[in-house]
Amino acid sequence: MLTTEDCQSERGRVKINDIDLSPFIRPCYAEDRACLKSSAQAAVAVVAAGLPALGVERMDPMHLEHVSANQAGLIMEFNNTQVRGLRHCRVLDLQREGPRMSVELQCSVVLTGDYVLSGKLLIFRIQGSGRYKITIRDIVVKVSLETVERKKGRERYWSVVRWRHTAHVLTSVVYHFQNLFNGDEALARPVTQFANKNWRAIFTEVSPPIVSAIVDRIVHQTAHLFEKVPLTQLSLD
Repeated sequence: MLTTEDCQSERGRVKINDIDLSPFIRPCYAEDRACLKSSAQAAVAVVAAGLPALGVERMDPMHLEHVSANQAGLIMEFNNTQVRGLRHCRVLDLQREGPRMSVELQCSVVLTGDYVLSGKLLIFRIQGSGRYKITIRDIVVKVSLETVERKKGRERYWSVVRWRHTAHVLTSVVYHFQNLFNGDEALARPVTQFANKNWRAIFTEVSPPIVSAIVDRIVHQTAHLFEKVPLTQLSLD
């Protein structure tokens, strides 16, 4: 367990046992969007690898225990999902204005895990359970955050109070669900072919719950970082 003696802030740098925990962060002025973008890009792989001393869990791979939804007559369960590739995300833009900030990321990720599907997928009845793999090339996610400042000791920190996101895919999504229709290939093949040919429509139908779960995890881990790293280390304003 960390003690007060172990954790200190020296000239705005967060240190634990005299180790600088955030040398990868370059503070920027809000109007310097080039600096904001490059600083965020430098942090992506470091944060995705996890920063236990800052309470940030590893996010590549990211583990999602359970995601479920019932949308437009389609019942979905995704269990034991592993999300790989987040450390390679590109920062397309980052803006900060007062308590609000937004970041736009482009990522290619692979999701694997266990699924249960039943109901109607657009024009097809669908049923099955087993292993799944979804390969997404170039998903663009924009996350908008609203923060408040809080003071602790001599330092100020950001706290995330609300967020929202949008997502769309530029290149492709490939779906593979094992054991559809209890392994009946005559029934499964046309559904799989339809899903991969019409991947954009299927993504709109299937993806919102699992994309929301991934973004929620990223936002909460970022919030943990904000809770530990003083504003002087994140912003020059």
